[in-house]
Amino acid sequence: MDVLNIIISLISGIAGGNIAGASMPDKNLGAVGNSLIGLIGGGAGEFILKALGVIGTSAVTGDPSAAHGLDLTSILGSIAAGGVSGGALTGVIALIKDAIAKKS
Repeated sequence: MDVLNIIISLISGIAGGNIAGASMPDKNLGAVGNSLIGLIGGGAGEFILKALGVIGTSAVTGDPSAAHGLDLTSILGSIAAGGVSGGALTGVIALIKDAIAKKS
């Protein structure tokens, strides 16, 4: 896994987590909580999706930029995977937190 793709997916996860938190104001985890859960979700989501083969790695074609993961499809895949998985994990954690609070 390329370091640039990891950084992009982590930043996208933070953004996705904060967007998910803003879309659920009654279940918001706060800025730090949304960012932290989004960061974890962004990194884990890209790792899982690449392991499953949903997101491909860049092919080595003799182009030095493609060999290091700097092609457009790889970057867009990292943005999408990080943002969606960061937002999804934030939503799931917020719902779990709300269910536990209602049970108590």
